[in-house]
Amino acid sequence: MQFNAISSKVKFCLGSIFALAITSTPVWASSAILKPDDFVGISFWLISMALVASTAFFFLERDRVSPKWKTSLTVSGLVTLVAAVHYFYMREVWVETGSTPTVYRYIDWLITVPLLMIEFYLILSAIAKVPAGVFWRLMVGTLVMLVGGYVGEAGYVAVMPAFIVGMIGWAFILYEIFAGEASKINATSAPKSVQSAFSTMRWIVTIGWAIYPIGYYFGYLTGHSPADSAGTLNIIYNLADVLNKIAFGLIIWTVAVTESENSKH
Repeated sequence: MQFNAISSKVKFCLGSIFALAITSTPVWASSAILKPDDFVGISFWLISMALVASTAFFFLERDRVSPKWKTSLTVSGLVTLVAAVHYFYMREVWVETGSTPTVYRYIDWLITVPLLMIEFYLILSAIAKVPAGVFWRLMVGTLVMLVGGYVGEAGYVAVMPAFIVGMIGWAFILYEIFAGEASKINATSAPKSVQSAFSTMRWIVTIGWAIYPIGYYFGYLTGHSPADSAGTLNIIYNLADVLNKIAFGLIIWTVAVTESENSKH
């Protein structure tokens, strides 16, 4: 019985990954070949595979945690799943054209970054009653940050005003998780393991997400054209996604497993 259950889980994850591969057939249909000195393209390939592996891991680990933590792990798996699909297409754009896949990257972020913000709400909701205002403030800050960045990078408005708007959205998020209601609930209601995870997650949002405005600055505000900065910009963004998606999910997994095991004793 146990073997059959495990086999079913593995089949489910393998089926999910196969479906993921089918959705990205243009990558394998591409006539371009990844060159050994194309370090940006290599980073796209490495990270896309790491995202697929992370997706399988998070979905399989759902059965290891108590019911109240399953949603958090599901969201972590969805974040890496969505990101993996977009990375398949982004790496094709880069290998084929050598240009920055801005539209794909922002479509990815418009889905995955709000899901990452929801994780703050979910881990607090697993241990306390959390007002809906916390959820909506995190969503508003996220959308302001992303829309500001996109309209600047896509050329709809001047890059500096767009940069300022995006930074305001990011600052609003930081206030909520460091000094706002979410931070207060964590400090007063959460056990030690949740407080530790919450603290690490908000430092990722602070330090890890700082990589994006740094990349934006070097790509658009230093006087160089974005095309000249494309290689550096994409490597910066790709490495940031490892920290901000995979590592972020592993923190959720750690606290979910810890709290689930503690509840059994």
